[in-house]
Amino acid sequence: MYKLIIRPLFFLFDPEKIHHFTFSAIRNLSKIPGFSFLFRKLYLIEDKRLERKLFGLTFKNPVGLAAGFDKDAKLYSELSNFGFGFIEIGTLTPKPQSGNPKKRLFRLKEDSAIINRMGFNNGGVTEAIERLKKNKDVLIGGNIGKNKVTPNEKAVEDYKICFHALYDYVNYFVVNVSSPNTPNLRALQDKEPLTELLQVLKNENSKKDNPKPILLKIAPDLTNEQLLDIIDIVSETKIDGVIATNTTISRDGLQSNNKSETGGLSGKPLTSRSTEVIRFLATESKKAFPIIGVGGIHTAKEALEKFEAGADLVQLYTGFIYEGPKLIKDINKALIKKAN
Repeated sequence: MYKLIIRPLFFLFDPEKIHHFTFSAIRNLSKIPGFSFLFRKLYLIEDKRLERKLFGLTFKNPVGLAAGFDKDAKLYSELSNFGFGFIEIGTLTPKPQSGNPKKRLFRLKEDSAIINRMGFNNGGVTEAIERLKKNKDVLIGGNIGKNKVTPNEKAVEDYKICFHALYDYVNYFVVNVSSPNTPNLRALQDKEPLTELLQVLKNENSKKDNPKPILLKIAPDLTNEQLLDIIDIVSETKIDGVIATNTTISRDGLQSNNKSETGGLSGKPLTSRSTEVIRFLATESKKAFPIIGVGGIHTAKEALEKFEAGADLVQLYTGFIYEGPKLIKDINKALIKKAN
């Protein structure tokens, strides 16, 4: 039904406008008695064989929603009814910001892809916390970044603000230095500034009574040498894991007319590269740390390839938009079948 009726209808409209419309529709439907139950009945699979225990957390299943979809923690509870094992909110910044000028979100239908140059648009960490206070049992990741106006030399302070503010309301943290849509942000992936940033957050974390897992989200555009640096940094700072990967600035092999739009590319064109990065990190580190695989997962087979390459969990974003919530169920069913 989704791919035959709902998606063609949605794809007639501006991507950002339909995103907000969909949020409202899901929220309003979920308020009607019986609809949340119906969504869970249709898509949620509960099976002990799907459980994953990582960095002190228990994930009901290993398929999560990637950051960027529910930036402001407005719909995490309703989205969990579609079968996600965890929801990552953000990227959140200390202060609210409107992001880059519109139009800033583009479908590449021929490529089953999306280009976005949103620019960390969000209502700020304080606003999101008010919604997270209502969370009952959804496992939440907090993806944090810096405000656009904050210079890189002061970026650490922005990450610290978000870390301390969100600490009581998320289960794990993700340090986002890999978005291509905030000027100079990716420079923070260089070994020296990244080591400093992660070490500061790790030190702040160690002061807490119950330290939370800290993960690093990296770009797919890093060279093998840079990926080896990432492995060294994880080892040195002793953070808890890596999310591979964010969107890419590459445009290789695209067919769509709007392929030249600036921003980060996600979806099918990223499938192979993100899997390559996962395999490289897992192999070269001798699986020294957990990896969450994200990028170009549109089928259960592609998710299984991520797991086989070394991912412990996976996340969806563009695949969820193109394939619908059945994709989550398909992946979990495939994992159960493989476990038998």
